[in-house]
Amino acid sequence: MATRENRQEKMRQIVRKRQIRTQHELVEALASEGYPCTQATVSRDVEDLKLSKTREGHYVLAEDQHLQRMVHDLTDNITRTGNLLLIHAQGGTAPGVAGAIDLAHLDGVLGTVSGDTTVLVVCENEEVAIAVEGKIRYFTGGVKH
Repeated sequence: MATRENRQEKMRQIVRKRQIRTQHELVEALASEGYPCTQATVSRDVEDLKLSKTREGHYVLAEDQHLQRMVHDLTDNITRTGNLLLIHAQGGTAPGVAGAIDLAHLDGVLGTVSGDTTVLVVCENEEVAIAVEGKIRYFTGGVKH
């Protein structure tokens, strides 16, 4: 039997990968991943995970929304080499950006190190680094390099 923690982790993954608009869609997505549950269960999980909805009506994790605001408002550019990302931030804001990345618990991110204006993101491998770079670029509106 799947535990609540396992189900909620699967919900995190689903919400990050798909544009889910309703609890019913979450119930169906979880069932297709081997986590059958009721809408009442999903409702409690939505509250536990502090999911909210974007202006477009999609569920988003609170930590992702925080990361999006931090990255959008405070970063100047991003560079990737192998499994490492270097994010340039406005003066004094890099620790906050690094903290937001850490709190988001992005799959495959091993950790961050920050200075005053830079954040080094260490990923498990290059594939993960490419995915995280894409997510960060998406959060910045794709205009930063």
